[in-house]
Amino acid sequence: MTRARLEVRQAEIGDIRRIAALAKRVYEDFAPYTQSEIRGQLNNYREGCFVAFLDDKLIGYCASMRIAGDKALRPHGWDEITGKGYGSRHDPKGDWLYGYELCVDPKTRGTRIGRRLYEERRKLAERLELKGIVFGGRMPNLAKSWRRVEGPEDYLEKVIHGKIHDPVLRFQLANGFEPIGILANYLPEDKRSRAFATHMVWRNPFVDQEASPKARVPRGVENVRVATCQMQARAVQDFDEFMRQVRYFVGVASDYESDFILFPELFTLMLLSAEEEELSPMESIERLSEYTPRIRKALSDMALKYNINIIGGSHPTRMEDGDIHNVAMVCLRDGSTHEQKKIHPTPNEAYWWNIRGGDSVDVIQTDCGPVGVLICYDSEFPELARRLADEGARIIFVPFCTDSRQGYMRVRYCAAARAIENQCYVVMSGNVGNLPNVANMLSLIHI
Repeated sequence: MTRARLEVRQAEIGDIRRIAALAKRVYEDFAPYTQSEIRGQLNNYREGCFVAFLDDKLIGYCASMRIAGDKALRPHGWDEITGKGYGSRHDPKGDWLYGYELCVDPKTRGTRIGRRLYEERRKLAERLELKGIVFGGRMPNLAKSWRRVEGPEDYLEKVIHGKIHDPVLRFQLANGFEPIGILANYLPEDKRSRAFATHMVWRNPFVDQEASPKARVPRGVENVRVATCQMQARAVQDFDEFMRQVRYFVGVASDYESDFILFPELFTLMLLSAEEEELSPMESIERLSEYTPRIRKALSDMALKYNINIIGGSHPTRMEDGDIHNVAMVCLRDGSTHEQKKIHPTPNEAYWWNIRGGDSVDVIQTDCGPVGVLICYDSEFPELARRLADEGARIIFVPFCTDSRQGYMRVRYCAAARAIENQCYVVMSGNVGNLPNVANMLSLIHI
């Protein structure tokens, strides 16, 4: 007996790099998908994303989402309907399946991979009792046939009657889809289709098309318990005493069966109180950075031991290139560790501590779904939260450290705004108290 050479299955997060490489091979005329966009497609509706492997090589990919008929069946553009390619317009109560991506490695065409991926979509629509599948189909021979037709509608008619050859349209028609119109300016960068697309529909024969959609949220919407630790700054004798305080809060959160615990920004500054002499701001940051490996290991060990995901506030860390960054350590209960740099250091951080800003923000995959971290000031920039929401984040953690009521209220109101804008949860955690004899921290955290 030999093992199967061809496998078609639901896409996984581990497939992202290979999907991006496939898209780069397929779309020579377009900017290829970024890994961020693909991550969003999978996180927003993984059930509608499928991959095909031949001899362990990824050769096909399709992405779909659920959407309401009043949106799917009216005129629209690709960017609008897909949330600029992230699949963020997915509606868990949508009664139509919208297919917005299907690509097959050019070297393996002829093996009916596209048909197999279409069949996965069809089976999904039938299983969920959706009304059907809808998408905008490319018209790749329209530009070169432009002088022979009177417009995209005429082109479509000629393809249907065999007077013009269009491999994409013929494939879609052969798979049971019917055109219901032309979508103008659907994908502006598609020059071969002159930005037009055929509005294609497959209607599920097992569903009453006139019946009202089932207005319920599907099962599987998760329940997550979160603990946020408003940690009081206080003097400690050494690293072990500091970690005992952290361990206490982790233990309490674990006893309440929390899935996450969030600590405040710069919660490790308490370690400076153990120094024999007061350090200058730059000396303080250098000293704190030396603790990084021990802190990372201690938090990771606790996450495993107490079965809880730890969002480690933030900690000043010197990176391999020599720059100091304000970094949130995310230690998951499966033993993995992740980091998120603060993108926008405050003027104080940049001046006193020479902290540099990071250059990317991405979701972190957890056993409770994708989450994001925006450290303090980052929560005041809507684009960062939108990026995380597009990638599928349902929870955004905001550790913060402020030195005035006005500063605290800015973070709080901006966190609330990000929650409303993106229809997600935002969890905050800040310091209280003060740290005598620590430079620039005498009265920094007293909210």
